[in-house]
Amino acid sequence: MQFTKANSLHGIITVPGDKSISHRSVMLGALAEGTTEVHGFLQGADCLSSISCFQKMGINIENDAKTNIVRIHGNGLHGLTEPSDVLDVGNSGTTTRLMSGILAAQSFESIVNGDASIQKRPMKRIMTPLSLMGADITSINGNDCAPLKIRGSRLHGIHYDSPVASAQVKSAILLAGLYAEGETSVTEPYLSRNHSELMLRGFGADLTNNGTTVSIRPAKTLYAQKILIPGDISSAAYFITAGLITPNSSITIQNVGINPTRDGILDVCKAMGARLTCSNLHEMTGEPVADITVETSELKGTVIEGSIIPELIDEIPILAVLACFAKGDTIIRNAEELKVKESNRIDVMVQNLSAMGADIEGTEDGMIIHGGRTLHGAVIDSKLDHRIAMSFAIAGMNAEGITEIKEAECVNISYPDFYRDLAALNT
Repeated sequence: MQFTKANSLHGIITVPGDKSISHRSVMLGALAEGTTEVHGFLQGADCLSSISCFQKMGINIENDAKTNIVRIHGNGLHGLTEPSDVLDVGNSGTTTRLMSGILAAQSFESIVNGDASIQKRPMKRIMTPLSLMGADITSINGNDCAPLKIRGSRLHGIHYDSPVASAQVKSAILLAGLYAEGETSVTEPYLSRNHSELMLRGFGADLTNNGTTVSIRPAKTLYAQKILIPGDISSAAYFITAGLITPNSSITIQNVGINPTRDGILDVCKAMGARLTCSNLHEMTGEPVADITVETSELKGTVIEGSIIPELIDEIPILAVLACFAKGDTIIRNAEELKVKESNRIDVMVQNLSAMGADIEGTEDGMIIHGGRTLHGAVIDSKLDHRIAMSFAIAGMNAEGITEIKEAECVNISYPDFYRDLAALNT
């Protein structure tokens, strides 16, 4: 894909359904009694991997891609059947880690594997707590990565102090805790996104929160739900940034989830001086939702660190682009998690933004961006990372000359229509 400088961006759009909630709706729907109906399901490759894996375990799932309505005919907590083939998670770390918590308690053996990227991503972070619960989970290649072999076994509750604030780690433990004997609890250094807790409670699980600790009791039954999924704030982030940095622009993104464990980007943008408003506040299946309007703004640098990092970890690549157009320095700290995403996002952002003329330096746990330099076009290696490709599409529309993104189709992982929706705003 090639991008040239945009004169202005205007319009009202909606973004696809939240990726995290889409994954979880499949998994809990599969374990519930009855039919769970999901509206606004994300038809991205990652979420389709979750559907495929649970279909291989005997779950009848109807996916109407035209309406984004998915019906999961649950077989109950003990209704999964042994897959006859490898459970292929594709590029999805969420599928891998959350599903492992479920598989650890089943009465069968399974193999979980994915693409080359998944085979490099760290799985010890779930293997350790699940093993402490009695799980039999091994890395087949002995490198603490997929492929994983999971032999279902009897689990017991633990209290786990997680070294990282990770919703995937927390969720894997909580899902295993549905089956474990006694109470299972997880304490995080900071609160990570809480979609699992909200949805587990909605399906009837016995769940309690106390600060950054969440506890779950074993469940006898989960009950099917109707789920309305809001737009994904991680997908909205690209249009938020585009509206703020592109001249003479005004964009409204409708029905965006603004869960307080996910909306850190809004706080950062406001701290940088963004003209940003939220309106039409309401709830969709327990999740707060709003319409977000942004207009071209004069921005100033800021410091992004500490407890806000888990609220915007997926948005840091696009925030790095935003910072290039702010006056002064933006410092990002405590974001070492970026090294173990689909790519090493610290290195990739520094390399590619430097190629476009940005004044940026990488650090051990983040980056420092000296804003205000004019960007110019470059050839961008996406590293098959959807968030890198989308970030540089926005950068390219605000740079002199032509920006070319290699392997740009990787956006299909989370936002198949991204380029079409972006083009529709370019007036």
